[in-house]
Amino acid sequence: MRLYEVVYILDPALEETAVDTKLEAFHALATSQGGEVAAVDHWGVRQLAYPVMKQRNGYYAVAQFTAAVEALPEFERLLKLDEEVLRYLLVLNEGEPTNGQSLVEDVPERAARDPDGDDGDDEDEEEDPDDANSPPEFAGARGRRRRMEGPRITLLNFKDVSTLSRFVTEQGKILPKRTTKVTAAFQRQLGRAVKRARYLSLLPYTGGHEA
Repeated sequence: MRLYEVVYILDPALEETAVDTKLEAFHALATSQGGEVAAVDHWGVRQLAYPVMKQRNGYYAVAQFTAAVEALPEFERLLKLDEEVLRYLLVLNEGEPTNGQSLVEDVPERAARDPDGDDGDDEDEEEDPDDANSPPEFAGARGRRRRMEGPRITLLNFKDVSTLSRFVTEQGKILPKRTTKVTAAFQRQLGRAVKRARYLSLLPYTGGHEA
């Protein structure tokens, strides 16, 4: 048995009770060979980053369950046949919570404060023109860019749109490692997370996509 996570985008016209009934039928099939449902999180109706099956909104639900791999083909076949399932993504869960938050290191309150005792804003600091279009995580440093100090992300959640958006340009391109100064391992996680978020219409593929 392994722990899986599935993100559903359902017809926005469905009521929550109808969604519950539908999910129970899906999960009964997924766990038919001895698994169990660990968590179900209803996000509700949200605007899509781009239209999916001519819908501009979708009902998002996230579920985590343990299942035998032999039960998954029939489970996915049922999802593909259901016309009220606009899209879904089934992945192995690596510890991500069902909500759209990444896991970060706990930073002691004293360590989080600026050692000089100010709030970190320097009105006299000259802005580097090369960094004018950079995400807020990156600060100008005269000819190079660097990550600003802050809690380190220990587990990047592909549902964390807020964090992922900061690593993507307005044109939809993922910022390169030479710009973000992150590790190669984190850059690989980032690429995979962005691809999943785009497939789920949480992020647009290009800047030209309109919800």
